[in-house]
Amino acid sequence: MNYYAEAAILEIVEDILNLDLAMRFVAIIDIHGDIIEAIMKKSKTSLESQKQQEKFCKDAAKTRLVREKYDNSLGKVRYVHIERENVTQISVYPKNCTVFVTMEPELTTRKKLAIITKIKKMTSHM
Repeated sequence: MNYYAEAAILEIVEDILNLDLAMRFVAIIDIHGDIIEAIMKKSKTSLESQKQQEKFCKDAAKTRLVREKYDNSLGKVRYVHIERENVTQISVYPKNCTVFVTMEPELTTRKKLAIITKIKKMTSHM
């Protein structure tokens, strides 16, 4: 990847992180589950270790691959939204990567859907 592509991806990650104060962590993951770029919001403390975050990213890529097997029969999945006690996890599936986001769980469903829509627009070219 060249410098300009890396800078553009970093800017997208930063823009996603700045969508809402409740955002905690954003990662752009390649199809194999390797992290291309990831940032934890400075004002937030990680609920997981770096190893756990890397595992979540790998799992997000695996989940995408499993879901893609059923695209023809069930239709494409555009995103996955998981509620946990301490955090909300969202995976958005642009064509060539996965965007993995964690945020504070107290946001309304409407607000979360608005954030997902913005992420999809911001990453539609990826």
